[in-house]
Amino acid sequence: MLVRPDVVAEISADRAVDRGGLQCHPLRFKRLRLDVEADDVPRFGAGPAEAAG
Repeated sequence: MLVRPDVVAEISADRAVDRGGLQCHPLRFKRLRLDVEADDVPRFGAGPAEAAG
């Protein structure tokens, strides 16, 4: 199933990894970003390695 992005959501995440190499903290939804279009956000893997904020 293909997904077409329509809205942008802001999330928080950390880089904690358990001994098995899996991320051990979930992503947390912060808010919808109605001031940003989906086309303004780089696709997964296409942007910088680390977030600016």
